[in-house]
Amino acid sequence: MTEQERQRPIEDYALIGDCHGAALVSSAGSIDWCTPLRFDADPIFFGLLDADSGGRWSVEPKGVIRISRGYIKRTNILRTQFETETGTLELIDFMPVGRTRTAKVHDYVTLNAPGWVVRRMRCTSGHVDLTVRFCPRGSAFSTEPLDLELKDGRIDCANGTTLWCDGEAQLEQDGASVRVVLQNGEIQTSVMTSVPPLMDPRDQSDLLYDVTHAYWTEWCEYSRYIGPYHDVVLRSALALKLLTYAPTGAIVAAPTTSLPEKIGGQRNWDYRFCWVRDATFALFSLSVLGYSAEASRFSDFLSRFCLREGSTLRIMYGIDGKPFLDEKCLSHLSGYRDSRPVRVGNEAADQRQLDIFGELLDWADLRAALGSRLNADDRALMCAVADHVCKTWQIPDHGIWEMRTEPRHFTQGKAMAWVTLDRAIRLFGDKPHWRENRDLILQEMIDKGCTGNPPHLVQSYGAKTMDAALLQIPLLGLPLSPELLERTVKEVERELRADDLVDRYRGTDGLDGDEGAFFITSFWLVEALLLVGRAEEASDLFEQLLSRANDVGLYAEEVDRKTGAFLGNFPQAFTHLSLISSASLLQLYHNKGAGALKGTNADRATRIVGATEGFKALVFSLIRNRKIRLKSSRKSVLSLTPTDSRGTG
Repeated sequence: MTEQERQRPIEDYALIGDCHGAALVSSAGSIDWCTPLRFDADPIFFGLLDADSGGRWSVEPKGVIRISRGYIKRTNILRTQFETETGTLELIDFMPVGRTRTAKVHDYVTLNAPGWVVRRMRCTSGHVDLTVRFCPRGSAFSTEPLDLELKDGRIDCANGTTLWCDGEAQLEQDGASVRVVLQNGEIQTSVMTSVPPLMDPRDQSDLLYDVTHAYWTEWCEYSRYIGPYHDVVLRSALALKLLTYAPTGAIVAAPTTSLPEKIGGQRNWDYRFCWVRDATFALFSLSVLGYSAEASRFSDFLSRFCLREGSTLRIMYGIDGKPFLDEKCLSHLSGYRDSRPVRVGNEAADQRQLDIFGELLDWADLRAALGSRLNADDRALMCAVADHVCKTWQIPDHGIWEMRTEPRHFTQGKAMAWVTLDRAIRLFGDKPHWRENRDLILQEMIDKGCTGNPPHLVQSYGAKTMDAALLQIPLLGLPLSPELLERTVKEVERELRADDLVDRYRGTDGLDGDEGAFFITSFWLVEALLLVGRAEEASDLFEQLLSRANDVGLYAEEVDRKTGAFLGNFPQAFTHLSLISSASLLQLYHNKGAGALKGTNADRATRIVGATEGFKALVFSLIRNRKIRLKSSRKSVLSLTPTDSRGTG
């Protein structure tokens, strides 16, 4: 077996999930990563991180000639078609999810998700002979096969996991196999449960599919993006929805850990946590699409768990608000294509990064602009954060990229410190020490954060190198000259851009080895180009980036500059958030011109949301006059009696 057959390219995978846990399915029909109950749990299958001993759940038809796949339209249900020498097999993969019986009409965040994985196999022509291989693993990333017991119609695992299946089953050294022969029109459904149900879930397979299909298609109806990129924006929104943890509203950066930033390298991190830095990006992208409930839930998560930290705010939290994410290496795992170490936890949570305070206050400003009210405690804590930044903005930090070197004075971090105080003034009124420090920060950025004649911004004080994070500064509303911003963008391109890809930075960062180009920095360039008056170039770059998605419309964190192969954890929330943001700003420019792009995220969001209010009013007028009607929301309610209470959010 070749290396590619043992561990397929990262871009070869598609994501399924239920807003609690997730699984990655390869184009060959193998589930090589699966955390069915919650994103940060130990996986049942992790062949993605250890090809020989990590376990997997595969569907293997004999005599495969051709494979094609795609998500069923407007859903997160995956369909894979195998053309074989004897017939055609359709494989449908999904994790059941629906709304609870108590959910209100427009509530798509209060969910019922039993934590099951469903695989429906249907022969659509001829006949198909196939083998299902089921090789689960236990907790703590154990590479030892679980003890299995064959029973009539199911395979029981020692950890309580059960595979409900029909066929000719037998135990093997690494797990179990089931031989299945299907004739034209025949269907067989396999269901993996992690919590013992009171009934055979296969008896409900049609219901599970119908409810899940209805849930996703109904949810898609709430998107208010109107523009030429509707399909790709909606796919990014669906991916982002999959990365939300319904019980708390947190959004994970990615559902995986330790997928490498370079094959064979050491830059392998755990991304199954929620970054505060995503706050403004998530609220902006969700809100402009019309997903106010998801935006509100994420805001509730920040208020409940993160904002309470005040001046001790961390850069990331667990999906249940846990602040301490101890990092350790799993030396017994070989890693993705021998990329070691495999890490769980993330010690970057302990870093000091000045920019997060600005992101928090920018999020609050955006939230207020969209109509939310900050309570007294939130207001007091944010005022305390602004006071804290006044006292600490002159202290060096580790920067937005979580460098593991000595702290520095990063220019982008200082810009975000300015944002902290500017948004505090916008929200809570002018205070002399806020205004004075805001002005001092701006002047110091100009004096120490620039180089060249004529000048442009640089990565850090005294440096001559560039940083893609500087591409954010034109969007922050700082009173910097347009010429300075234009020169800065051009210098980022000159030093860091190659065609449509933009490196984060170049130079030492305290880590060994190289990394790929980050997708998010290229989308940042799209937005920066728009802001500095290069709209046609921005549109062309956006089109190029769309061609970088995999065959089902998903993006990883990074991409190999030479081969185009995906690198880093997958799929990446930040990348999809940025795609949505870039598409929205391009449409705002098209609808209202360059002037509509000026100001802050809050200013732009209110213009985008305002542009769709007339359309919404028309729709609801037609509904009232019975010209049109919405689909029945009751189709998306999932009732499973005793298991209803598991994992609701």
